[in-house]
Amino acid sequence: MKGRQGRILRRAGLAVSLGITAMLVSGCSIDNVWLRFGWPSGVTPQATRMRELWTWSVLAALAMGVLVWGLTFWTVIFHRKRKNSPEFPRQTGYNVSLELTYTAIPFVIIAVLFYFTVVVQNYVHEKTDNPDVTVDVTAFQWNWKFGYRNVNNVGGLTYNGVDTEREAINAEQLKAYEERVDPEHGHPQPGPLHGLPENDILSYLHYNKIETIGNSTEIPVLVLPTGKRIEFQLAATDVIHAFWVPEFLFKRDVMPNPKENHSDNVFQISEIQKEGAFVGRCAEMCGTFHSMMNFEVRAVSPEKFALYIKAREAGKTNAQALESIGESPVATSTHPFDTKRDIKSASAESK
Repeated sequence: MKGRQGRILRRAGLAVSLGITAMLVSGCSIDNVWLRFGWPSGVTPQATRMRELWTWSVLAALAMGVLVWGLTFWTVIFHRKRKNSPEFPRQTGYNVSLELTYTAIPFVIIAVLFYFTVVVQNYVHEKTDNPDVTVDVTAFQWNWKFGYRNVNNVGGLTYNGVDTEREAINAEQLKAYEERVDPEHGHPQPGPLHGLPENDILSYLHYNKIETIGNSTEIPVLVLPTGKRIEFQLAATDVIHAFWVPEFLFKRDVMPNPKENHSDNVFQISEIQKEGAFVGRCAEMCGTFHSMMNFEVRAVSPEKFALYIKAREAGKTNAQALESIGESPVATSTHPFDTKRDIKSASAESK
């Protein structure tokens, strides 16, 4: 009987091992439709690391599931009370060593998952000085404004796109307002909105010489180079939004007043690994037209990106600059929604 049990266990173990091996060798890497378990591939190294963490976590969970269910059925089949037998199977209750083992194992599993999660999280949040491209992202109800702050030797182009004039005017207005003195009492007179002036509450926003602004009839297209480290600086003009490109495999909250809200509004990707058009969305419920707040990331070669920036510097619109480098002048991954909202009455519906 014991020999039979041993053979069954060995065969079950062999079957599980062969199954897992077949899954692992079904491709040259773990990036295939079966091992992604529903996740997209992603187009950045950060996305790849997150997908791999997801894949290995699911595989570990499946392996533990097979082990637990295997032990459960093995116990039910081979350690049940025999018919017409007065004896119970051997009991293992109060076995301190066994109980300590199956109590410690979950803690080990959690510790391992926690370790790899922290490693990947730190990699995703890693930032370096002097990224190749710095992009200013401004979210508002219900669209996006994109601007280029800096370009460092991309396709042979180095460019400083900060609109120092507009930012200086904004800073001077804010400073003058903060230095106001109450004429009656002689003490500083704060503004009506958290001490800031009513017309200058958005002083934390950035302004750039090249900006792309979306509207109800045009999806904003953010042009970025492949193979370059890109930094995104996020801010909102009104409520909380979220910057989400599904192929980046994670989203970032876009907060108004990021400093006052103690939010890190800067993140980087080490590169976009392939050219193409990738839809972007707001992933935070932000009001009536939240679902229509889309944009597109257009990834092009560094050489095309440099030509695009030069075309924008020359005064061409975003669509004209895209056309000049052989790209579609409008978004191809999404399209504008009809934002018209007619008021319909019950009597009108019944006719």
